[in-house]
Amino acid sequence: MHRIAIVGGGTGGTVLANRLASELQTEIEDGKVEVRLITADENHVYKPTFLYVPFGEKTVDDAKRPIEELVDCRVTLTIDEVTDVNTDRNRLSLADRTSSLRYDQLVLATGANLQPEAIPGLAEGAHHFYGPDGAERLRDELADFTEGHLVLSVVGVPHMCPAAPVEFPLMVDDWLRERGRREDIEITYTYPINRAHGLESVADWATDLFEERDITLETFFNVDEVDPDAEVVETVEGTELEYDLLVAIPPHRGSDLVIDAGLGEDGWVDVDRHTLEATAAEDVYAIGDVADVPTSKAGSVAHYEAGVVADRIASRARGQTPTATYDGKTVCFLEAGMDEATFIEFTYGEEPYVREPSKPLHWAKLGYNESYWLTARGLL
Repeated sequence: MHRIAIVGGGTGGTVLANRLASELQTEIEDGKVEVRLITADENHVYKPTFLYVPFGEKTVDDAKRPIEELVDCRVTLTIDEVTDVNTDRNRLSLADRTSSLRYDQLVLATGANLQPEAIPGLAEGAHHFYGPDGAERLRDELADFTEGHLVLSVVGVPHMCPAAPVEFPLMVDDWLRERGRREDIEITYTYPINRAHGLESVADWATDLFEERDITLETFFNVDEVDPDAEVVETVEGTELEYDLLVAIPPHRGSDLVIDAGLGEDGWVDVDRHTLEATAAEDVYAIGDVADVPTSKAGSVAHYEAGVVADRIASRARGQTPTATYDGKTVCFLEAGMDEATFIEFTYGEEPYVREPSKPLHWAKLGYNESYWLTARGLL
């Protein structure tokens, strides 16, 4: 039997498992191929939902579904934690199993992990919306925030959902104006390089909107430390910024599994950016946030990568030469407030064109958020 193991039940892992179940249906039913999805979480989480939780537009429960409801019945679903990847022996060790699992082809889709403790005082002094607990705490804090200085600081790069830090100040500006609080609240956005975003066209678009909406932009702002008692952010550049409410995008890191297996530094898997094959081991792929490719750590990237890897793995399972490649395709909606959004798409080496924000694009983003569960099932 040809055994395919996928580690991680996020967007990339779930879409890939369902794609393989479809592409290799005959081989699976004939007992020639096994597709196994291994994840430690019984729930599948759609993280972009958390952006809307602080504004009361969504709840954390809206962001999750039991993963067994999303995975094709032809996929062997294992709820367990992978504790070791041995690429020399093609084996995986699991927390709740005494024996290891063998694989013929392995895909790591373990995502990215928040690491606020990497910056002194950040965990104690800042809020974020990159997880369920953080989003709920920020919702409660924002509900009672009537005056003062609100700072959105991008501390860690790269990070998940790269558009979200730009979206948040535009959304909170609109949200505060609707409630008559905006005049008493100053908003500042900080970014570590010399512009408002890594993509130049997005940076230019955001800079114009920030100026129009009286949102202060601070660039070359690299956070070194946060003093929660004094409510001050200190930077590597030697500057300080006082705040009353600090919302931070914390540093991210990859998986310890990756480091321990010798597949990449800082937990990101070194891969060929077109084939998504690991450079340090054979029969290993990586997709989604954990793959070190020169594009965004976005759900759409994981989605398109999953399609490519499904084709490549299916070809190898049939004894054929894989030909599918990933061109860096990324698509992303960006909220420009509470009722308008824009949309970008690009591939490797391309600079995206930022469309004029509109209500229909905002509705399209909300519509996709609702239909995402069909994407996870491999139906879109």
